Amino acid sequence: MTIPIEEQTTRIATRSVDLVSAAELEAKCRLAAKENRPLRIKYGADPSAPDIHLGHVVGLNKLRECQELGHTVVFIIGDFTAMIGDPSGKSKTRPQLSRAQVEENAKSYQAQMFKVLDPERTEVRFNSEWFSPMHFEDVIRLSAHVTVAQMLQRDDFAKRYGDNQPISLVEFLYPLVQAYDSVMVQADIELGGTDQLFNLLLGRELQKIYGQAPQVVLTLPLLEGLDGVQKMSKSLNNYVGVTDAPSDMFGKVMSISDDLMWRYFDLVACVEPPDLAPYRQQHPREAKNALAQAIVERFHGADAAVAASAEFARIFSARQNPTDMPEYTVPGDQLEDGRIGLLALLVAAGLASSNAEARRLIQQGGVRINDEKCTDPRQAIEVEDGLIVRAGKRKFVKIRCA
Repeated sequence: MTIPIEEQTTRIATRSVDLVSAAELEAKCRLAAKENRPLRIKYGADPSAPDIHLGHVVGLNKLRECQELGHTVVFIIGDFTAMIGDPSGKSKTRPQLSRAQVEENAKSYQAQMFKVLDPERTEVRFNSEWFSPMHFEDVIRLSAHVTVAQMLQRDDFAKRYGDNQPISLVEFLYPLVQAYDSVMVQADIELGGTDQLFNLLLGRELQKIYGQAPQVVLTLPLLEGLDGVQKMSKSLNNYVGVTDAPSDMFGKVMSISDDLMWRYFDLVACVEPPDLAPYRQQHPREAKNALAQAIVERFHGADAAVAASAEFARIFSARQNPTDMPEYTVPGDQLEDGRIGLLALLVAAGLASSNAEARRLIQQGGVRINDEKCTDPRQAIEVEDGLIVRAGKRKFVKIRCA
């Protein structure tokens, strides 16, 4: 069935922040229909961070919409850039990765992204395909197409330059690398977050220089993480991973604020505004439960979503322990007269990443043993088989004796 051009352009543009431009998007859709070919929708991924979270799902949702309209997603994995170290745009560069690490991460990334995308309409490309064979003279010629003045139009570069903060030449090259990807795959449209606008626009300019029709640029909102302030990020530990266990995924979604919940309904669950009315009439807790079930069902299935909801009710409403929890066997060499320090236990059992975090959890009243609150970080725990240790709202461990 042929989808009308007006419907296509409306669906592609829905939920976007920047669109450059609506007229070009309509023209590209008309030309593709006339030539009976799909549009090529470019999206780039960094394999140095192989875990996909709900923040990434915002972009993947839009790509899936484009696939449902009959278009092809060109998913570029930046393996070349990952092997030379990707600048963060802050104070240091990300570590260089080996070819083996990049390949392993890329496999993990693909397995996760196909939880959302249709593999039949996805063309996966690695940018080492065109960058690895390049000689230094090729790099010089490519760099000649962009001026320093153009690069300083990017907000973060301009701010750092004005503050006399260093900007490496490698960082200047990265927008150019991303732009050249658009040339090599002949992108019709490129999607990215609002923080990628400069790089996407540079892709348009480079395509013009190479005699191609400039890509349409479409940016999408950045999803706030669980804290409701910073964008979702694994490094900030405010993320919901698509491979999180159903109970963890459900609990994390239930922890977001009532106001933020509606952003997740829109950007992650893709519930249209008219369909939100019934949820807005519910108690926020009921609406959030429906949201959490919808997200868990998408990545783990309906049965897992129902079970996660029931488990959450057991733990947080009936104040019962989870039916299934990880176990930790305390080695004998960690015991002194059958006891172990509370800080050491929390770290060893994986309930805290460090003694400092463990101490903070205790001081905040977030640690319980067999439902009794622990208040003294210096406390020594008598180890008994079957002890239940709880840290925070969602972390439980059953203690076993060696």
